[in-house]
Amino acid sequence: MSLSAQQVIQLIEELAPKKLAADWDNVGLQVGAYDQRVSKVLVTLDVNRAVMDEAIAKEVDLIISHHPVIFKSLSEVRFDTEIGRIIRSAIKNEINIYVAHTNYDIAKGGLNDLLADKLDLLDVQILQPTFEDEVKKLVTFVPEESIDEVREAITSAGAGWIGNYSDCTFQMKGVGAFKPLADSTPYLGEEGQLESVKEVRLETIVPASKLKRVINKLNKVHPYEEVAYDIYPVEINGESFGLGRIGKLKASLSFVELIAQVKKQLGVADLRVVEPKVDTIKKIALCSGSGADLIKKAAFKGADLLLTGDLKYHDAELAVELGLGIIDAGHYGTEIIMQKGIVEYLKTKIQERGLEEIEVSSAKSNKGFIQIV
Repeated sequence: MSLSAQQVIQLIEELAPKKLAADWDNVGLQVGAYDQRVSKVLVTLDVNRAVMDEAIAKEVDLIISHHPVIFKSLSEVRFDTEIGRIIRSAIKNEINIYVAHTNYDIAKGGLNDLLADKLDLLDVQILQPTFEDEVKKLVTFVPEESIDEVREAITSAGAGWIGNYSDCTFQMKGVGAFKPLADSTPYLGEEGQLESVKEVRLETIVPASKLKRVINKLNKVHPYEEVAYDIYPVEINGESFGLGRIGKLKASLSFVELIAQVKKQLGVADLRVVEPKVDTIKKIALCSGSGADLIKKAAFKGADLLLTGDLKYHDAELAVELGLGIIDAGHYGTEIIMQKGIVEYLKTKIQERGLEEIEVSSAKSNKGFIQIV
């Protein structure tokens, strides 16, 4: 059994659309073809020689990586470089390589939300907004007997969300008219004769990032051969996305207690820390990977501590000045959880959509590069 690479990638991009990625980033399909058949997927934090060897041994068709293989434009692919050897191996063994990097960091349900879940944070908010989704109004016209099926289909695909309310739609009855022409296969009516049908005008709002999926679902379930619909721009604020998260612990912890919890939840043996000004910690900011740029933002939003990686000397100095505690669990330590996160997400979505089952696994050979001795 297999899926096309496009089908698997579409599931990833429903979670983490490419437009969420930072301007400097390079995400998406970096090696391969969308129409290639995929029966085995390997999810990894990095694509290096060890991971490529593992993929070849497992006869993997698609690697989903967090960190890009091709970060900047390449003017040459040389086999005496690590990147060149990886690209050559991927092409030779017909292995696609797809990257979900900062778009997955930023996505709702992405890496930073996984990190917040590890700490059981409550009232989780975005730390640094970076993107606001546009909102569109969708209007379509449905025969009365099909209204429930169509409404359920488009709302389940992501339409009709307003704040804490789902399935928000408006309906108005009317009469539609049409004349089937030659070569048509009408749901109602006869070729060459004007037909009048009792219809329902169904309207709702859709995030622009989910519009394509909603329209695809509409076309799939609507009974008409040619589905009539209108899309209008709407001048309201859409859903916000951004880097990092900030939230509250279920119960206040001492610095020592929080250190122990982070080690346990992330499976990290060693941490670098900056002691917070407060005795007990309640509000935590976090950013997977390298989040030192968010030190000021975390302090401004009232965090007692920032959990991140890649802390530098002067970053720590700034944190002390602001009274902000830091736990540096490392770039690897704060991001390796993405492997399990994407594996579980893909397995769930494939089952929910009734797609052909494929093998999705987490890379075993991906190890952190830095050791403390």
